[in-house]
Amino acid sequence: MSVSAGKFTFAIDRGGTFTDIWAKCPSGKVRVTKLLSVDPKNYPDAPREGIRRIIEQESKTKLPPGELIDSSVIEWIRMGTTVATNALLERKGERMALAITKGYKDLLHIGNQARPKIFDLEISSPDQLYEDVIEIEERVVFHQDICEIKKQCPTVTGSTGEKLEIWKQVNITKLKEDLKKLLQKGIKSLAVVLLHSYMFSDHEREVGQVAMEMGFTHVSTSSDVMPMVRVVPRGYTACADAYLTPCIKEYVAGFSSGFQNNVKDSKVLFMQSDGGLTPMELFNGSRAILSGPAGGVVGYAMTTYEDHPVIGFDMGGKHGYIL
Repeated sequence: MSVSAGKFTFAIDRGGTFTDIWAKCPSGKVRVTKLLSVDPKNYPDAPREGIRRIIEQESKTKLPPGELIDSSVIEWIRMGTTVATNALLERKGERMALAITKGYKDLLHIGNQARPKIFDLEISSPDQLYEDVIEIEERVVFHQDICEIKKQCPTVTGSTGEKLEIWKQVNITKLKEDLKKLLQKGIKSLAVVLLHSYMFSDHEREVGQVAMEMGFTHVSTSSDVMPMVRVVPRGYTACADAYLTPCIKEYVAGFSSGFQNNVKDSKVLFMQSDGGLTPMELFNGSRAILSGPAGGVVGYAMTTYEDHPVIGFDMGGKHGYIL
């Protein structure tokens, strides 16, 4: 393929209905195009199809739809996507289960009991993302000299510098029995949420390793996804990650499969909910929920605010957002 000096750069917004592509060509020319995000009769992936069309038009070289795109002519691709957003809102994520410390099976269902409208007579509890719950026989507690419960047990120092007592190691035999039952139900994604794992993650890693060895395709440990002190929000985040990350990985794999060398010749970055960019291989569900709308927020912040505040509105094909 013959192109002028330099490489292509692409900025893409892959929405639920439409995909918008902005490209800067090697000649310095800017091209834009808009495609339906889902149009399987004409192309398997909208962002990749837009890239193919622009390269074909600019290089004036025929590039058949089924042919792998030469990623060596692309410097970088930056993409925001609502894949995770729509999967969460429409409840089309991966079937997943929750693994939590024994005795706390209903913790995420109970939540933190926040009552923003305290006088409402009917309180609607949101549906949980997990399909099933297994309890992990393990227990880690803070070491306190004044505690009258004295146990002969190992003591470790957590990541915060505080001492912890391991009252019970993970019961691997029981764990394998419970995981086998989940696999028999067809559940292959797991969120692991254990008490105090934000400062002592060994037990979560142990559970995750066993699950992967048994055939689970994805495991989200709360100590890795969101290592924060409060177990309820940490648990919610881990569940969202286990529910959405398989969808994200599937989409990323499908997108990259249409390029030579799986687009490893180019720098591919995805926008996260916080407006930052992350490498394709590190993009995950819990940080992708607002990937699409975040681009609009960053754009407004960088280009429109001068002397007066600005309110932006992102009107999507399925959902709208106040920016």
